[in-house]
Amino acid sequence: MHVLTIKPETIFQALAEPTRIRIIRLMVTSGEEVCLCEITDSLNEPQAKLSRHLKVLRQAGLLSAQKEGRWVYHQLITDQVHLQHLYDIVKDLPDIDNIYANDLENFQSRLCLRDDGRCKTDKSSINDSQQQ
Repeated sequence: MHVLTIKPETIFQALAEPTRIRIIRLMVTSGEEVCLCEITDSLNEPQAKLSRHLKVLRQAGLLSAQKEGRWVYHQLITDQVHLQHLYDIVKDLPDIDNIYANDLENFQSRLCLRDDGRCKTDKSSINDSQQQ
């Protein structure tokens, strides 16, 4: 296991962007590791934009990534107490416009496309199956 020393300001800078809060909130609330296409479908944001946000969150020490074939699965770093406290705060943030609730609802709908608990469906196959 690698131990990274991340400065507190790096963590808060990473969370200073609303889309990154949505990503972290989705992951904290769902308790799932996710792939980029699942986040794309859940947040209804462009894949390239979300890829950049995931990179920032990984660099800030909030996420780890594991590559399996052509998929990369992202999960929260949970082995540090200060991060658990931070995730609890993010989870308890008010959802005035129901943005977080909508993200979670979209994600839960997207989970049915998993195979053995893993995303094995890309965006193009989803669109193809919806058109049939």
